[in-house]
Amino acid sequence: MADEFLPLLGINVIDNAENDEDSSSSDDDENDLEEQNIDVDEEKEDDDENSNGENTNNTRRLQSITFDTSLPGTHSYLGDDLEDISGRTIYDEDGLVSLPLIKLPGMVLVPGQTIPLTLFHQHVVAMMKEVKDSDKTFGVVAYRYLENEEGSPTTANIGTTAEIFSYKDETDDQTGLSSASLMAKGRQRFKVVESRRTNTGILMAKVKILKERMLPEFLEGARPPSHCKFCCNPVEQDPMEQTAVDREGKVIANVSYVKNRQINRFTSAHYTWWPPWVYKMYDPESVVQRMKQKLNKWNETLQADKLTNDPIELSYWVCQNLPLDDSQRLNLLSLDSAVQRLRCALSIMEKCSVICCRECKTHVALTNDVFSLSLEGPLGAYVNPHGHVHETLTVYKSQNINLMGRPTKEHSWFPGYAWTIAYCRRCTNHMGWKFTATTKNLTPQKFFGLTRGSVTPGMQQTDELTDGDTCDATYVKLYKT
Repeated sequence: MADEFLPLLGINVIDNAENDEDSSSSDDDENDLEEQNIDVDEEKEDDDENSNGENTNNTRRLQSITFDTSLPGTHSYLGDDLEDISGRTIYDEDGLVSLPLIKLPGMVLVPGQTIPLTLFHQHVVAMMKEVKDSDKTFGVVAYRYLENEEGSPTTANIGTTAEIFSYKDETDDQTGLSSASLMAKGRQRFKVVESRRTNTGILMAKVKILKERMLPEFLEGARPPSHCKFCCNPVEQDPMEQTAVDREGKVIANVSYVKNRQINRFTSAHYTWWPPWVYKMYDPESVVQRMKQKLNKWNETLQADKLTNDPIELSYWVCQNLPLDDSQRLNLLSLDSAVQRLRCALSIMEKCSVICCRECKTHVALTNDVFSLSLEGPLGAYVNPHGHVHETLTVYKSQNINLMGRPTKEHSWFPGYAWTIAYCRRCTNHMGWKFTATTKNLTPQKFFGLTRGSVTPGMQQTDELTDGDTCDATYVKLYKT
């Protein structure tokens, strides 16, 4: 399994008033200074921020975000005239289903994740109209997630069903060509059994819906009935109160505490071949708590109490928000157990602390720079006007990045921010975009959106990073199966 990377981030939101569309003249002057050069070196800003020490970073991360984090999930750049579609289709687990498939480069859909699409190919648009009028469900698979020896593209055999919940189509009066914009949500994992092309060019496949398998209660058969009453979590135990009095009987202090019982739900492990810590490694409640603790360590602003306690939902949330490459994410999705997915994610979080350029392995960001500007998490899927879907990771700052062109607000995925193309300083690989606030009342005033297809996780080996360090020299590449 992959041993690799992570971070995750906090959501600290203040209700945002409507932003004024007109920027002040001082804002325009600042933007002009940033825009006038084609190549902009970001290291000077980073050096200035680092000169204030670690406290500067902590203060920045703990500051309130005034941006409305519900906006990115609405994908307002697609227009406000999309038709809401109700209803839901759930397929039987382990059952075989025939589905139309869409192959997307660099997009591995995760159950629970929202995906926006803009479609122009006429046969795909016609197919989507039929899907919308029937069960509203199609399949999404990734291709070019890895390359074989000949270098030809490879299609993944693991995918996710997507259910349309918002849709619109348009027809050009002059050309008669149709286009469609839609939003869909990932529902169920599947494995492709066989696929074929129809006469109209649609990719149809017979898929097997993968079942979510929950691990059983390992100690149920070994636990004596007298231990059952001790099987609650410490947080569920009733607090006990003890009163301290002096010689005259006057109360000095009242102390409330939870008594540490000698027997708990893992005590019966001593009646088996394995010690308690072995069972805790695979206990859903224990793994969920470990994951939440690890998320808090990665970023103090993460409010773990707001995350779900359901192992399946949490495993998918973590899987969606790890900036892994396609093959690593597919490895996670291929696991049928939520506990195993969480354990793998914990291993990733333990070993990885940096993000690197996928092409030249140059360090571009630290994992503790990752933050969430969307309710869905730090990494979300967005579509550009040409129909290409980018999974974008938001980070406070980035290193070894140059900018190209002038900021523009057109088709911005984050309303109130203008974007500028960003590329790797070393190999000129497209890395994503820098987003700059168009009004002063928005925080953060700037951030970067790194496209997942251009980054790879790395593991830090030294305490200090030097200019131009690469993952090959400073970090160890993550293991793959």
